[in-house]
Amino acid sequence: MARSSSGFVAALTAAAVAAVAFLAYQASANAPGDFSMVEPRTPNAAPTAAATGGPPKKVKDPLAVPAHSGTGARVVYALAERRVWLVDEKGQATHTFSVMPSTVHPAPGQYTVTSRSGAVTGSDGVQIEHVVRFTTVQDVSIGFSAAVDGSLPTPDPARKTGGIRMKRADGEAMWTFASIGAKVVVVA
Repeated sequence: MARSSSGFVAALTAAAVAAVAFLAYQASANAPGDFSMVEPRTPNAAPTAAATGGPPKKVKDPLAVPAHSGTGARVVYALAERRVWLVDEKGQATHTFSVMPSTVHPAPGQYTVTSRSGAVTGSDGVQIEHVVRFTTVQDVSIGFSAAVDGSLPTPDPARKTGGIRMKRADGEAMWTFASIGAKVVVVA
């Protein structure tokens, strides 16, 4: 009896392997040969005209500098979007990236970079680098920084922190761009 059970299990296993192989073949046969030609679809992208039958909806370009963020060279920080743009004298974004906001937020308005630190310990106890400060709110210094360990943790809401965290590469770009006196514009 044991011999017939093992034969039955072997037959089921063979059938399962054959089914998986067939499905894998079908998937590869229907996949485009060059994925660079496939238009990526982001979760927030609007459906195309072909999908909805109507005109295509305009999707906001995440690289576009926010309207009403001033002119000239500046750092633009959008609170709601959790995004920063480094904008050149011509008004073109040279670099943009997402950030993790602190628990204490600056009010929308125009500021200037008041101090910088190459490497320090943040108010949350994390080793940080490329610190670019631009204001103080509720006795907390507000500025951009990157954690040396590369982390972007959600700040503890019970602590008053002012570090707007970014990835290390973005921190290097900020450090190069925003010297003392550089304009920082915060928008809602």
